[in-house]
Amino acid sequence: MSMRQSQDYIELENQYGAHNYHPLPVVLSKGEGVFVWDVEGKMYFDFLAAYSAVNQGHCHPRILDALHSQSQRITLTSRAFHNDQLGPFEKYITELLGFDRVLPMNTGVEGGETAIKLARKWGYTVKGIPANQAKVVFATGNFWGRTIAAISSSQDPDSYGDFGPFVPGFEVVPYNDLEALDKIFQDGHVAAFMVEPIQGEAGVIVPDDGYLAGVRALCSKYNVLWIADEVQTGLGRTGKMLCCDHAGVKPDILVLGKALGGGVFPVSAVLTSHEVMNVLHPGQHGSTFGGNPLACAVAMSALQVLVDEKLAENAEALGEVFRTRLRDIHSPVISAVRGKGLLNAIDILPFGDGKTAYDVCMALKQNGLLAKQTHTHTIRFAPPLTITLEQINAAADIIASTIEAVTK
Repeated sequence: MSMRQSQDYIELENQYGAHNYHPLPVVLSKGEGVFVWDVEGKMYFDFLAAYSAVNQGHCHPRILDALHSQSQRITLTSRAFHNDQLGPFEKYITELLGFDRVLPMNTGVEGGETAIKLARKWGYTVKGIPANQAKVVFATGNFWGRTIAAISSSQDPDSYGDFGPFVPGFEVVPYNDLEALDKIFQDGHVAAFMVEPIQGEAGVIVPDDGYLAGVRALCSKYNVLWIADEVQTGLGRTGKMLCCDHAGVKPDILVLGKALGGGVFPVSAVLTSHEVMNVLHPGQHGSTFGGNPLACAVAMSALQVLVDEKLAENAEALGEVFRTRLRDIHSPVISAVRGKGLLNAIDILPFGDGKTAYDVCMALKQNGLLAKQTHTHTIRFAPPLTITLEQINAAADIIASTIEAVTK
């Protein structure tokens, strides 16, 4: 066990690191399955799963085996040369998810940037939009990262304040509003609409049942590419391999990340058709690390674990159990329970002497469960998809007793 205590590590970060996060005051040093341990040895349920990057659970042995095995052979070649993992990965993921081609990157935000570049190029070369006039539409409440491009579509002042000027050609419409989408698509310069099937960072905002089918229909009607940002909702999180699968619809461009790396290595991917992907030519987009052999080996293993262990099915079944347990908590401070699969949230009304969702998260931490508020009033619950029925009930017991105690 480390000789340093949690506060020592926190003070090191405060002294030498950038203050761009406000984490809960817990210092983690070990993870296994649905559990993590702090440097003092206390065990917690992990109900954030690294924002859904650890869908397969912490340190999954099969994924670690792939990481270790490949790391002893070759880890990085750049795309100046071929490697023996890239082609097999591309074949596996495209056949698994039903797309023609894939462009691998590293992080989710890089996936979003790649999708937008593809859509703009397609807009000019295929749709015939005049040069430099292409528009990409986003939904209010969107969150896909904090690069200059990503914050150019944001309505969150914490993200965009004092970071302008912003990327032109981005427009925003209300989320879950097909009428507004129809109206803006009547502008023939719209190349794409990028949207999360369920908005994670906004507070697990679930749209109406017909929304995604309506998005698909409108994009087809107006010859607009639908970009589905499934970085957080994809890969089993909501009870299907893709969240879009709930609606039985397929986007033109799919962006994946987070759990594609199995919680051990950053991997993202953009999947689309021959027509869209083939607008790119050598030198027009790339990444030194994108498609590296280590990432490809890890990603193939991460996907195989999801399939073999039926983790989407587990998320579907246990998500129903978990939401029922949350709705059975009779507390005046809970104003809403929502979610799909194992992506869920509760809204907390202010209570006591100005206390918020953060105070509930702190109490949960004390009682052995880690979750994080988003904004001031919502707590997101997203455990690894490997969680069992016994574990989900034990975690629900902690949540219920904590909320009842802290809000007395």
